[in-house]
Amino acid sequence: MQRQVFLDTETTGLSPDNGDRIVEIGCVELLNRRLSGSNKHFYLNPERRSHEDALRIHGLTAEFLADKPRFSAVVDELMAYLAGAEIIIHNAAFDVGFLDAELERVGRSRFAPQMASVTDSLSLAREIFPGKSNSLDALCKRLEVDNASRSLHGALLDAGLLAEVYIRMTRGQDSLVIDALESQGDGLDVHAIDLSQITLPVLLPDAAECAAHEAVLVELDKASGGQTVWRHMA
Repeated sequence: MQRQVFLDTETTGLSPDNGDRIVEIGCVELLNRRLSGSNKHFYLNPERRSHEDALRIHGLTAEFLADKPRFSAVVDELMAYLAGAEIIIHNAAFDVGFLDAELERVGRSRFAPQMASVTDSLSLAREIFPGKSNSLDALCKRLEVDNASRSLHGALLDAGLLAEVYIRMTRGQDSLVIDALESQGDGLDVHAIDLSQITLPVLLPDAAECAAHEAVLVELDKASGGQTVWRHMA
């Protein structure tokens, strides 16, 4: 079974090296590319105030976070939940950098080696849409994912949006036949069709249709100076 967890964090600022901390973690689980409903969400007391720019983004004040658990209190639950999953993060270097800093504070190993894998959906988006804006908001708009409720950033909300975006970004690998086969678990009986056994009828034009076609070619000849492709092919 393929297990993927889409993860997002909100932080007090941009640099864990300067002491900025995680204030929120959101995780959304997919099993075989379907939402399982088994998600994780934590608000955390960062033991410091957020920078004004960060506060404008997530709206999580020091007063709101004062009675929330510290990272050390949730780390075991979080890491047990993530174990064995492919972790998908938008701009993974940012979030993983903060997670590494938090793990180091509590004497734990770095984040990525403990996961089955870590996929950066931003790098994937840049490969699929080169030269375009690939922020989460831009991808939601491009891929028609409804983010109308996103007036402020929230880790769980953004993880859910990322899951929708990722599914649509990678949808091209699936054909209609694969989609149908994936639905077998829903009670559909799907059988492959051998198209080599089907003979398609060939319908020839009648005299009137040939005359109408010739009239169109004459008009094309006039417009193109005798360069009608169909004439050369004939």
